[in-house]
Amino acid sequence: MRFIFGFYNSLFDYYIMQKIKTALLSYGMSGKVFHAPFLTFHPGFELTGSWERSKKVIHLDFPKVKSYESIEELLDDDVDLVVINTPVATHYEYTKKVLQAGKHAIVEKAFTTTVAEAQELLALAKEKRLKLAVFQNRRWDSDFKTVQKIIFDELLGEIVEAEFHFDRFNPLLSPKQHKETINCGSGILKDLGPHIIDQALCLFGLPRSVFADIRITRKNSLVDDYIDIVLYYPNFRVRLKAGFFVREANPAYVIHGKKGSFLKPRGDVQEDELKLAKKPNLTTWGTESIEKRGLLHTEIDGKIINEMIPTLQGNYYDFFEGVYDSIVNDSIEPVTAKDGVAVMQIIEAAIQSSVQRKVIDL
Repeated sequence: MRFIFGFYNSLFDYYIMQKIKTALLSYGMSGKVFHAPFLTFHPGFELTGSWERSKKVIHLDFPKVKSYESIEELLDDDVDLVVINTPVATHYEYTKKVLQAGKHAIVEKAFTTTVAEAQELLALAKEKRLKLAVFQNRRWDSDFKTVQKIIFDELLGEIVEAEFHFDRFNPLLSPKQHKETINCGSGILKDLGPHIIDQALCLFGLPRSVFADIRITRKNSLVDDYIDIVLYYPNFRVRLKAGFFVREANPAYVIHGKKGSFLKPRGDVQEDELKLAKKPNLTTWGTESIEKRGLLHTEIDGKIINEMIPTLQGNYYDFFEGVYDSIVNDSIEPVTAKDGVAVMQIIEAAIQSSVQRKVIDL
């Protein structure tokens, strides 16, 4: 018996200590802010380096890692997992190369530029028996996690309608050229859109049909910067909006049910704190300000509740923990390629709807 317990303890220690050697395809804002802090904090990952095309800056933060000259050099190295955090238009090409090289992959949103590309990558990952996760980190925002709990706990009764916003006041064009030039990956629909689309699908699944209004509102803009998408479910509707001319913020989440309502402002602090070079932890990280609490007005067991409720803690660490577990223990990815395909289905339907000015059935 002692031998058996010793065997399983050794096996447990092996999995705990196993390192996933991970490389980035870029070390700009995304690599520096969203990925490297968690890959170096999580004990199961080892950051090997990043492909750097012009500026060689990763050594300033991590002196011992490599600065790869090309994706080929990176893929020839002893790497288990690659983060595809390059512009959207390159996701399909680079992810395909990564999978064909026998590496697991994390792909940022938007997963690809078309449904066909997403489905091909899903099939390739299955064929190669590799893990392919989509970096939909906003599932682990404090505000969304709170909304998710309210809905899953059925505190509002049967849902009638929901509205999600990802609004900003930013009339100026981005200095990042790939975001402002016409290409298959540019525009707000494939930038901010995937966040709220994925959140809606995470909560409610695929809708039956889609209607969308996609516009350009900024002076001299060449790409879409306003979206208004309606997802049609059998008994309720979900509206998703994002734009750059919202000086006075709407609630980020408004959910109405047959028993009550929940209104929650956007309050997650993780992106802002990561930009300030603050390091993640497992205790206080992702704790938002008390002023950002949501308003719950509903009826529970015959009693009317109308009060501000505490916000759950957010932590993007949980995404990386899920990726680690999926690779080491062959569990399902925290956000699957199938999830990525579903988001692309909504995006393609939204584009078609906006062009044709009609509801598109899925």
